[in-house]
Amino acid sequence: MTLDRRTFIKTSAVLTGAMSLGAMPAFGADGVRPSAYRPETGPAEPKPLRILILGGTGFIGPQQVQYALDRKHKLTLFNRGQTNATLFPDVPRIIGDRNVADGHKGLAKGKWDVVIDNPTRNPLWVRGAGEALKGRVGQYIFVSTISVFNDYSKPGMDENGSLNPPADQSVWASAEGKDYGPNKVRCEMEAKTQFGEDKLTIVRPGLIVGPGDLSDRFSYWPVRIDKGGEILAPGTPNDPVQYVDVHDLGEWIVRTGENHTIGTFNATGPKTPTTMAEMLYGIKAVTTSDAHFTWAPADFLDEQKVRAWSDMPVWQPGFGRTAGFMAVNCQKAYAAGLTFRPLADTAKTTLDWYRTRPAAEQEKARAGLAPDREKAVLAAWHAKSGK
Repeated sequence: MTLDRRTFIKTSAVLTGAMSLGAMPAFGADGVRPSAYRPETGPAEPKPLRILILGGTGFIGPQQVQYALDRKHKLTLFNRGQTNATLFPDVPRIIGDRNVADGHKGLAKGKWDVVIDNPTRNPLWVRGAGEALKGRVGQYIFVSTISVFNDYSKPGMDENGSLNPPADQSVWASAEGKDYGPNKVRCEMEAKTQFGEDKLTIVRPGLIVGPGDLSDRFSYWPVRIDKGGEILAPGTPNDPVQYVDVHDLGEWIVRTGENHTIGTFNATGPKTPTTMAEMLYGIKAVTTSDAHFTWAPADFLDEQKVRAWSDMPVWQPGFGRTAGFMAVNCQKAYAAGLTFRPLADTAKTTLDWYRTRPAAEQEKARAGLAPDREKAVLAAWHAKSGK
């Protein structure tokens, strides 16, 4: 399928940006990178903030911790001490299990200017944190999701879009995907009750990508493209895509604390509307592979039981009920200082980090098509299209 002029021009700009990057800082196995490309909208708070991060050692937490330390804030982590337990040994840590009735009791003492709640999908966790921290928090930042919305049929949906019905308490502890969005809606409601809207910041990211993401929801593409050859590409080259680099999101969340930014924000990007073709060709630009893309339409992929989002990561059909899923309005967050590094940076650092993972993890990706399956679908498409 031929790219239109707009796609070609924008893709060329991505390629140019990629070539100008050169070598990039290496990542450790934990996905944390030393201070590097860090766009900012202003200086750090003159007076160091007391920041409590609930979590802090999973996917987005380490980026926040390192950034806040670089900016001389005083941090405390609250978690079970199990995930990446050796990270940040010099940062004070409160041990607590939010799954048990008294799991938040370790928060009964201390005052914090900012509390960042990263991993929560269970409304009881928000309630427990609120009750334990009552009257001792200046700002509570809750990391939610754009999955709180229930209608993605129209592009340009802002923070006032229609939400899912809040989850019933019977599924609050559920890890099922169908309960994720409704549980996050209930979490947002609980956050307003516990902390008050005048102290509350709700951040709704889209797909978070980059080093440290064990879901393979983005890394499939850099890894697959680096291997080269014919690659199955979903839908059309002009289908929209949105994602946010874990560093950009984590650093901006810290800055919302520095600036005491209150309110609800959709938080994904890039800032300039981006297509699937621009993303795939931009990723290719940081490799030396001979990859070439064969685009198969959504209806054919559906016939082949190739699922959007999981088998074909970062993609949803750009029409019908998912027409706006990758075209959410984030202008409010952009105005509040959310910035984005080049795709080339995200692709290169993701690929570098992926290569540090154990071989068993690399061989069994959690998203994308297995090689044999991809070959079979490509063969079926060539037979049907006559190409």
